[in-house]
Amino acid sequence: MVTYQRLWETLKKRNIRKHDLMELADISSTTLTKLNKNEIVALTILIKICKALNCQIEDIVEVKDETLV
Repeated sequence: MVTYQRLWETLKKRNIRKHDLMELADISSTTLTKLNKNEIVALTILIKICKALNCQIEDIVEVKDETLV
């Protein structure tokens, strides 16, 4: 399972709204909805977000092993 909880935490720490992220990273509202639902998005989108936030991918995404739950 993919979770973007780290992305929301990063945004909160930096006082960046989700709407601002859309503009900074040039992502669509559809992509933002997918992120909100922890759905899979393209790696190119995650890279755009990382570049916009000047962070590493582990700062925005986490892969959880469902078999451990």
